[in-house]
Amino acid sequence: MRSVALDLAVKKISYCEVAVGHVVARRTVTSLSSLKELLGPECLPARIAIEACREAWHVHAELTRWGNEVLLVDTTRVRQLGVGEHGRKTDRIDAEILAKAVEKGSLPKAHLLSKPRQQLRLELSVRRTLVETRSQYVTTIRGLARTHGVRLPSCDTNAFVSHLRKAKLDQNLQELIEPMSQVLEKVDADLARAEMRLQSIVEKDSKIQLLMTVPNVSVVVAAVFVSVIDDAHRFRNAHQVGAYLGLVPSEKSSGEHRRLGSITKKGNSYARTTLMQASWGLIRLGRSDDPLQQWAKAVAHRRGKFIAAVALARRLAGILWAMWRDDTVYDAARVGFCSAAGLKRQAQETKFRATAMQSAAKKARQRARPHERKLEHLKEMNL
Repeated sequence: MRSVALDLAVKKISYCEVAVGHVVARRTVTSLSSLKELLGPECLPARIAIEACREAWHVHAELTRWGNEVLLVDTTRVRQLGVGEHGRKTDRIDAEILAKAVEKGSLPKAHLLSKPRQQLRLELSVRRTLVETRSQYVTTIRGLARTHGVRLPSCDTNAFVSHLRKAKLDQNLQELIEPMSQVLEKVDADLARAEMRLQSIVEKDSKIQLLMTVPNVSVVVAAVFVSVIDDAHRFRNAHQVGAYLGLVPSEKSSGEHRRLGSITKKGNSYARTTLMQASWGLIRLGRSDDPLQQWAKAVAHRRGKFIAAVALARRLAGILWAMWRDDTVYDAARVGFCSAAGLKRQAQETKFRATAMQSAAKKARQRARPHERKLEHLKEMNL
């Protein structure tokens, strides 16, 4: 097969084909369709390298449909191929280096998410954007109110707009914040719909429900974890999962000297953030008999809360991965005397599993009810 690489830039695509270590064709185009005469169904099939990026899923699907073999490149390891070497990094050079790596078979490959996980990732991205937009508008409105000597009462973010409409504000302030209030109403409606779409995905995905049996692991935390990991069996152990999510310490070792630093923060930042949020929430929960919380508080006592939160997030990632791999629900007693890597259990009582899964499904339904009521209210208001 031909050895080809594409460098996908914002406004152009750099094409490079090599044979026996030498460049035989180059081209720069503005769209993928312009390469159909080189890579289309009527051409000889090619082995094509593309770096993992936003448009990689679409490009991968299209090139595969044309009859090519597409290789997704791990961008965190391309430097080992010579990308950016000696301060020389252009689209043409990058494409040539990747094409030569394809021919040699030395390409560092990245995992391509399955179609259901791609859709889940997109739904989570939409929800995250709407949540962040709403938070920004709420913060701005509260700040504007304070400049007028008004302190809006605390309330749940979901109910902020309704509370705002009931508040007695002077005319100048009301006119100032009215445009943002209208946007907030629209964002609330869109967010409620996004939550319901996510809920429908969760109800069909038993893996997400399985992971929700862990204390303080919400629908969003479980869904984000599933959307990033995609397939538990592509990891050998819990440490690999932690490293993939950027939750392991960075290391600089030379000779007999070993220096560990802060976590690497490589991989998906949203998955890392949600795990940290779950970790902090578990640490701040009231006193419980859960071994995870007790373990985290013991670490916090020795090394501080921040280190404990990071350590707990890393352990949570390992536990979630092991549960998924072994298709087991959370068992506090088992976690009490097993490490995350040894979470595998040899027997699983059917009743115990069913009870835990029912509890997770109930939690998901309870979470969806406010959004269902909000959608009904919005329908009545024709929003």
